Amino acid sequence: MSLAPARFTALTLLLAACLPAHAARNAAADTQAIEQVIESFRTSLINKDKPTYMSLFFSDKAEDIGWQVVSEDVRLQDIRRTKPDAIKARQIPANNFIALIDGAVASPKTKEEKFSNTSIQTDGDVASVSFDYSFHDDGVITNWGTEMWQLVRTERGWKIFSVVYSMRDARSPKE
Repeated sequence: MSLAPARFTALTLLLAACLPAHAARNAAADTQAIEQVIESFRTSLINKDKPTYMSLFFSDKAEDIGWQVVSEDVRLQDIRRTKPDAIKARQIPANNFIALIDGAVASPKTKEEKFSNTSIQTDGDVASVSFDYSFHDDGVITNWGTEMWQLVRTERGWKIFSVVYSMRDARSPKE
Protein backbone atom coordinates (compact mmCIF):
# COMPACT_ATOMS: atom_id res chain seq x y z
CA MET A 1 0.00 0.00 0.00
CA SER A 2 2.86 2.40 0.64
CA LEU A 3 3.96 2.18 -3.05
CA ALA A 4 0.67 3.54 -4.41
CA PRO A 5 1.09 7.05 -2.95
CA ALA A 6 4.72 7.14 -4.09
CA ARG A 7 3.75 5.99 -7.60
CA PHE A 8 0.92 8.54 -7.68
CA THR A 9 3.25 11.32 -6.56
CA ALA A 10 5.88 10.40 -9.17
CA LEU A 11 3.25 10.27 -11.93
CA THR A 12 1.77 13.57 -10.80
CA LEU A 13 5.20 15.22 -10.84
CA LEU A 14 5.95 13.80 -14.29
CA LEU A 15 2.65 15.06 -15.69
CA ALA A 16 3.05 18.44 -14.03
CA ALA A 17 6.52 18.78 -15.53
CA CYS A 18 5.29 17.89 -19.03
CA LEU A 19 2.19 20.10 -19.17
CA PRO A 20 3.92 23.50 -19.01
CA ALA A 21 6.47 22.35 -21.59
CA HIS A 22 3.68 21.25 -23.93
CA ALA A 23 1.87 24.57 -23.46
CA ALA A 24 5.05 26.58 -24.01
CA ARG A 25 5.92 24.57 -27.13
CA ASN A 26 2.54 25.37 -28.72
CA ALA A 27 1.94 28.89 -27.34
CA ALA A 28 3.77 30.66 -30.18
CA ALA A 29 1.95 28.64 -32.86
CA ASP A 30 -1.43 29.19 -31.19
CA THR A 31 -0.79 32.91 -30.80
CA GLN A 32 0.26 33.15 -34.44
CA ALA A 33 -2.86 31.26 -35.57
CA ILE A 34 -5.09 33.55 -33.49
CA GLU A 35 -3.33 36.62 -34.91
CA GLN A 36 -4.17 35.24 -38.36
CA VAL A 37 -7.87 35.00 -37.38
CA ILE A 38 -7.75 38.67 -36.35
CA GLU A 39 -6.07 39.67 -39.62
CA SER A 40 -8.50 37.58 -41.70
CA PHE A 41 -11.41 39.25 -39.91
CA ARG A 42 -9.96 42.68 -40.71
CA THR A 43 -9.21 41.99 -44.37
CA SER A 44 -12.46 40.13 -45.06
CA LEU A 45 -14.39 43.28 -44.11
CA ILE A 46 -12.23 45.44 -46.38
CA ASN A 47 -12.48 42.95 -49.24
CA LYS A 48 -16.20 42.26 -48.66
CA ASP A 49 -15.26 38.58 -48.54
CA LYS A 50 -18.21 36.93 -46.80
CA PRO A 51 -17.06 33.28 -47.24
CA THR A 52 -13.72 33.97 -45.51
CA TYR A 53 -15.38 36.06 -42.81
CA MET A 54 -18.00 33.40 -42.06
CA SER A 55 -15.32 30.69 -41.85
CA LEU A 56 -13.80 32.50 -38.86
CA PHE A 57 -16.78 31.76 -36.62
CA PHE A 58 -17.67 28.66 -34.62
CA SER A 59 -21.10 28.52 -36.27
CA ASP A 60 -22.75 30.15 -39.26
CA LYS A 61 -25.93 30.81 -37.23
CA ALA A 62 -26.34 34.23 -35.61
CA GLU A 63 -28.04 32.76 -32.53
CA ASP A 64 -25.01 30.53 -31.81
CA ILE A 65 -22.46 33.35 -31.58
CA GLY A 66 -22.48 35.79 -28.69
CA TRP A 67 -22.39 39.35 -30.04
CA GLN A 68 -22.94 42.18 -27.58
CA VAL A 69 -22.44 45.93 -27.73
CA VAL A 70 -22.23 48.05 -24.57
CA SER A 71 -22.86 51.78 -25.02
CA GLU A 72 -20.64 54.32 -23.34
CA ASP A 73 -22.64 56.39 -20.80
CA VAL A 74 -22.73 59.79 -22.54
CA ARG A 75 -23.62 58.10 -25.84
CA LEU A 76 -26.41 56.21 -24.05
CA GLN A 77 -27.80 59.45 -22.52
CA ASP A 78 -27.98 60.95 -26.01
CA ILE A 79 -29.73 57.86 -27.42
CA ARG A 80 -32.28 58.06 -24.58
CA ARG A 81 -33.40 61.47 -25.85
CA THR A 82 -35.15 59.73 -28.75
CA LYS A 83 -35.45 56.23 -27.25
CA PRO A 84 -36.19 56.62 -23.53
CA ASP A 85 -36.20 52.85 -22.97
CA ALA A 86 -32.62 52.42 -24.27
CA ILE A 87 -30.36 50.45 -21.95
CA LYS A 88 -26.60 50.13 -21.71
CA ALA A 89 -26.34 46.54 -22.96
CA ARG A 90 -29.45 45.41 -24.80
CA GLN A 91 -29.64 42.15 -26.72
CA ILE A 92 -30.46 43.21 -30.28
CA PRO A 93 -30.97 40.17 -32.52
CA ALA A 94 -30.39 42.21 -35.69
CA ASN A 95 -26.96 43.27 -34.37
CA ASN A 96 -24.86 40.19 -35.02
CA PHE A 97 -21.78 39.02 -36.85
CA ILE A 98 -23.69 38.24 -40.06
CA ALA A 99 -25.25 41.72 -40.17
CA LEU A 100 -21.76 43.23 -39.96
CA ILE A 101 -20.44 41.44 -43.05
CA ASP A 102 -23.73 41.80 -44.94
CA GLY A 103 -23.60 45.56 -44.31
CA ALA A 104 -20.01 45.73 -45.53
CA VAL A 105 -20.80 43.71 -48.68
CA ALA A 106 -23.89 45.79 -49.50
CA SER A 107 -22.20 49.15 -48.99
CA PRO A 108 -20.42 50.90 -51.86
CA LYS A 109 -18.09 52.36 -49.21
CA THR A 110 -15.04 50.67 -47.75
CA LYS A 111 -15.52 49.34 -44.20
CA GLU A 112 -12.52 48.63 -41.99
CA GLU A 113 -11.96 47.76 -38.37
CA LYS A 114 -8.50 48.64 -37.05
CA PHE A 115 -7.01 46.98 -33.98
CA SER A 116 -4.35 48.09 -31.49
CA ASN A 117 -3.06 47.05 -28.07
CA THR A 118 -3.90 43.41 -28.79
CA SER A 119 -3.60 40.90 -25.96
CA ILE A 120 -4.00 37.13 -26.47
CA GLN A 121 -4.36 34.61 -23.64
CA THR A 122 -4.61 30.91 -24.48
CA ASP A 123 -4.00 27.46 -23.11
CA GLY A 124 -4.08 25.94 -26.59
CA ASP A 125 -7.76 24.97 -26.50
CA VAL A 126 -9.54 28.20 -25.58
CA ALA A 127 -8.43 31.78 -26.01
CA SER A 128 -9.35 35.27 -24.98
CA VAL A 129 -8.40 38.21 -27.18
CA SER A 130 -8.79 41.85 -26.26
CA PHE A 131 -7.88 44.99 -28.17
CA ASP A 132 -8.80 48.58 -28.78
CA TYR A 133 -10.65 49.05 -32.04
CA SER A 134 -11.80 51.81 -34.35
CA PHE A 135 -14.37 51.25 -37.06
CA HIS A 136 -13.91 53.21 -40.28
CA ASP A 137 -16.56 53.92 -42.90
CA ASP A 138 -14.95 55.12 -46.14
CA GLY A 139 -11.86 56.16 -44.16
CA VAL A 140 -13.79 58.06 -41.46
CA ILE A 141 -13.87 56.74 -37.89
CA THR A 142 -17.51 56.16 -36.92
CA ASN A 143 -17.02 54.41 -33.57
CA TRP A 144 -14.33 52.99 -31.32
CA GLY A 145 -13.83 51.24 -28.01
CA THR A 146 -12.53 48.01 -26.56
CA GLU A 147 -13.41 44.61 -28.01
CA MET A 148 -13.04 41.14 -26.54
CA TRP A 149 -13.33 37.80 -28.29
CA GLN A 150 -13.57 34.28 -26.93
CA LEU A 151 -12.19 31.64 -29.30
CA VAL A 152 -12.13 27.86 -29.31
CA ARG A 153 -9.66 25.62 -31.12
CA THR A 154 -11.56 23.11 -33.23
CA GLU A 155 -10.53 20.46 -35.72
CA ARG A 156 -10.90 23.26 -38.31
CA GLY A 157 -8.64 25.67 -36.40
CA TRP A 158 -9.35 28.62 -34.14
CA LYS A 159 -12.93 29.91 -34.30
CA ILE A 160 -14.60 32.98 -32.79
CA PHE A 161 -17.26 31.95 -30.29
CA SER A 162 -18.29 35.31 -28.85
CA VAL A 163 -17.64 39.03 -29.24
CA VAL A 164 -18.35 41.83 -26.76
CA TYR A 165 -17.42 45.43 -27.37
CA SER A 166 -17.87 48.88 -25.93
CA MET A 167 -19.02 51.61 -28.29
CA ARG A 168 -18.02 55.22 -28.29
CA ASP A 169 -18.80 57.66 -31.08
CA ALA A 170 -19.05 61.38 -31.82
CA ARG A 171 -21.47 61.75 -28.89
CA SER A 172 -18.92 60.31 -26.46
CA PRO A 173 -16.41 62.40 -24.51
CA LYS A 174 -13.02 62.73 -26.19
CA GLU A 175 -10.38 60.58 -24.54
